[in-house]
Amino acid sequence: MHATADTNAKAAPTDTDLVKSAMTAAPAKVSQHATIVTMDDSGKMRTVRKGTNGFTCMPDNPETPGPDPMCMDQNAMEWVHAWIAHTTPTHGKVGFMYMLSGGTDASNTDPYATKPSSENHWVKTGPHVMIVGADSSFYDTYPKGADPDTAVPYIMWAGTPYQHLMVPVK
Repeated sequence: MHATADTNAKAAPTDTDLVKSAMTAAPAKVSQHATIVTMDDSGKMRTVRKGTNGFTCMPDNPETPGPDPMCMDQNAMEWVHAWIAHTTPTHGKVGFMYMLSGGTDASNTDPYATKPSSENHWVKTGPHVMIVGADSSFYDTYPKGADPDTAVPYIMWAGTPYQHLMVPVK
């Protein structure tokens, strides 16, 4: 007997599930008043809950192997939109992002890699915060190696328009 697509399909998360997931990205004092958005398959954002503090949180991406909700200020949200749209973010417009549930596997060198390869230096990160959008000289004071020690601050996607500082937190 073969299972049908319907029996194998996972139920779509409810808005309550999305809010709960998104709120794990940042400290409660930030996430409880943040706007919660989710992205559809075409990359369009939908507001699940309107916030009041200037932060926007996104729930875990179910397509990735582990939890990766994120929460960001307005400048970081603009940076994320540029990354998603494959456009150059505004440099010198510094943004701050939380990923306190950690990050799932990602390429440290290719912002658009979807799976590991022998060339894209896949890394796994734990809970961290990120500084995005800074001038290039800011990033020059941190390690930029392709295979970083993720227990200390390092630059992800070095040399691309999307390079950013990864700072582990406990």
